[in-house]
Amino acid sequence: MTTASNPGVDDMAINPCRYLGITGFALIAACYGFARFAFGLFLPRIDAELSLSSTLSGLMSGAAFLTYCVAVILSAWLTERLGPRFVAIGAALIAAAGMAGIAAAPSAPWLAGAVMLAGSSTGLVSPALAAAVAAGVPPGRQNATNAFINAGTGAGVALSGPVALMMGEQWRVAFAGFAAVAFGLAFAVAFILPRRTQGATAGATADGAIAGATAVAATATGASTTGVTTTGAGTTGVATTGATTTGTATTGATTTGNGIPMLSGVLRRLIAAAFLTGAASTAIWSFGGQLVGLRLNWSSTGAGLLWTAIGAAGIVGAGAGHWIARFGIDRVHRVFLTAMAASVLLVGIDGTSAPLALLGGALFGVAYITITGVYLLWGVSALPQRPATGVMIAFLALAIGQTAGAAIFGLLMDRFTANHAVILFAALALTAGIARAETADNAQRRRFPACKKQSQQ
Repeated sequence: MTTASNPGVDDMAINPCRYLGITGFALIAACYGFARFAFGLFLPRIDAELSLSSTLSGLMSGAAFLTYCVAVILSAWLTERLGPRFVAIGAALIAAAGMAGIAAAPSAPWLAGAVMLAGSSTGLVSPALAAAVAAGVPPGRQNATNAFINAGTGAGVALSGPVALMMGEQWRVAFAGFAAVAFGLAFAVAFILPRRTQGATAGATADGAIAGATAVAATATGASTTGVTTTGAGTTGVATTGATTTGTATTGATTTGNGIPMLSGVLRRLIAAAFLTGAASTAIWSFGGQLVGLRLNWSSTGAGLLWTAIGAAGIVGAGAGHWIARFGIDRVHRVFLTAMAASVLLVGIDGTSAPLALLGGALFGVAYITITGVYLLWGVSALPQRPATGVMIAFLALAIGQTAGAAIFGLLMDRFTANHAVILFAALALTAGIARAETADNAQRRRFPACKKQSQQ
């Protein structure tokens, strides 16, 4: 009825959301699915051509995670001063340059630099898109737009699998194509994203922009929290306002004004759990393609099936918020950490089979997306007066764990065997379950119903 009476007004309200959402979705898919995570998929063929050691492969993947940590902080600062359009264009161009460098890499050192450059695009893109949604989308549609954009990570990962299936050993051509996609998106961003952010308001400070980065990136860290925001669990609220959930529970975490919060027991447990989970996840993110190549003699073409399973199954992780509301954050955390440990074993243990490896990939996709959703909500509950800071702490710990984990996994493969590395990293995932959210669980149970109602409106 509204559309019939005010078509012009509705078009102006809907079209910006649609175009910004589609552009953001595609940019997240290119930066996360192509520029960051596809490297692990193509690693066996890259290794065969450039003679990379497992240690060097791990260091390169870990360096890409490290550049994410630096870039996400730098991007939040730049977005506030230059606006989301400029930073998002920069992210697209950096992703394109990094992937073009991978395609043209004549040696291992060149490849390492290109991988780091491409990986930094993920940190740059996230705060810019969060700020763009806050500035260019009506408040009533921001949750839906952010949720749609976040789904780009899983889509990018799922698409990179079929590309490997079709391209086979032509990894240079594949990365050149990925680079062309990212370059083209830079032009779309220039036309569609708003130039400036809205003025700061109470509760929507730099912390809000940084939280938006982690909400879109989870994943970042991967990916992250792909699809988690579709549950209405407060993610997009954090991204757009920086203060969605405030003052409804006390967790014992103290803060020092707008500065660095005091590390209470709740935050220390969150950091430990996220770090261990991030480290464990690199067994698949960074070495999944190499492991199935070793165990099943799969080429990049066959390993593409693994990536497709991970990306497609990750969509199921959108139910994380509902599961937490029903069963509690600690129980969901432990169940899916167990699932992650099982997925690492199914993919990488000696004697695995093709069906078991694909089952492991699907299990990993669901587990990783759900667990990153757990950490997002845990971070918000740990600092209810500063939810953005809580989310940032969670996902920086996750990314730092990924940085360390990639290097250690590669070292273990070189010095011992792949079995040793796989078993140890499965154990790391289980160890993360020792950390309890405690009062964050109760706070989340109180807040989630309201958040769920917002997402359904």
